[in-house]
Amino acid sequence: MSTIEPVFRIIPTIQNYDWGKKGKDSKVAEFAPGAGICGFTLNQSAPYAELWMGTHVKSPSGVVDRKQNLTQILTENPGFIGDQVSRRFDTTNGNLPFLFKVLAIGKALSIQTHPDKKTSEKLHAEQPAVYTDPNHKPEMALALTDFKALCGFMPITRIAEYVKAVPEFNSLIDSSIVTEFLNCTNLPEAEQKAVLKKLFAALMTADVSSIATQLRTLVARYQRGGQKPLEEDVKDLVLTLNEQYPGDVGVFCAFMLNFVRMTPGQAIFLGAGEPHAYVEGDIMECMANSDNVIRAGLTPKPKDIPNLVSVLTYTPSDWQKHMVEPVDITPRTRKYDPPIQDFTVLQVKTQKGETETHEAIPGPSIAIATEGSGRVSWSGGELDLQAGSVIFVGAETKIKITAGDSELVVFRAYVTA
Repeated sequence: MSTIEPVFRIIPTIQNYDWGKKGKDSKVAEFAPGAGICGFTLNQSAPYAELWMGTHVKSPSGVVDRKQNLTQILTENPGFIGDQVSRRFDTTNGNLPFLFKVLAIGKALSIQTHPDKKTSEKLHAEQPAVYTDPNHKPEMALALTDFKALCGFMPITRIAEYVKAVPEFNSLIDSSIVTEFLNCTNLPEAEQKAVLKKLFAALMTADVSSIATQLRTLVARYQRGGQKPLEEDVKDLVLTLNEQYPGDVGVFCAFMLNFVRMTPGQAIFLGAGEPHAYVEGDIMECMANSDNVIRAGLTPKPKDIPNLVSVLTYTPSDWQKHMVEPVDITPRTRKYDPPIQDFTVLQVKTQKGETETHEAIPGPSIAIATEGSGRVSWSGGELDLQAGSVIFVGAETKIKITAGDSELVVFRAYVTA
């Protein structure tokens, strides 16, 4: 077994999901040459949806100049993960606790949620072909460009306004449930959640032909300018979602979930049981090392409405509740620290010729350069960086990130337990 330095290049993998941006418009395709993906040739008509960096069993990263993939290298070198992390997480067979991604979203992803650990274990045991691992999947989305998403249930009062104002929406739900929901605003929180669950379940299980009919009516009304003032904010969203997924019940989620517009540098965190759908834009995404998704709309993939309805938290709030406020830990490094132990993300911006030093972290990390060029150095050597370069940094390794002739931007995901 040959030795390997604690800092080395890794080769991410590409997922060509249908919702991805196509050709050169995709950040994933933009980063592919710098990432050293073997045999990559740009196809302008192909979707490039996700760039995966990590050890997930579905698509582990490769390692430059090595026959082994990242999982195998870490199995042979457990010290790169570190004792502290291995005591807290299952790192058997080189498994990292987190998965780091770039997403380039050309059309909306499914209305979905992610199960908690206990539910993931149950679903994996029952349906391993669908739920491919037993792990939970809390995740953070960090905007690289302007980004739109549906994120968590709106406040009860806001949903009630849409129920009253949008006849095509409320006609899909039994009148007794509508009445109960409109009268629930003064109930205790637990009872409000129960009524919200009834409303959402009724929508998601509504008759398919009725959904299609009401969507046609709604779209026709919007197209002739018949929207009410309350509907102005979601009109274009509804029309876009229906164009992408005609007749899909998920379009009506625009009246129940917060519609979020984010600018570069803003981030949201989505814990287990939070409904969401990414709509458009480019993001860095970090999550626990899982690919478990429970879908219920805006997708040609199999839907699992009973499990989705069952696992949601039904916690209504403004979307700002989901925001992750970054903290500047140095003038050049910004920290995004969600309320879980599985991962943290750093954004590093160094100007021409500047160097940023990161002291040793007692856990593994993966970093990707997204803008500019430069180098990363450590006590044993250095590696050049360009947009798309991805590196692994082993536990307890001090590094320096130096910009070349222009600003260098690097995102680094890590775990310390």
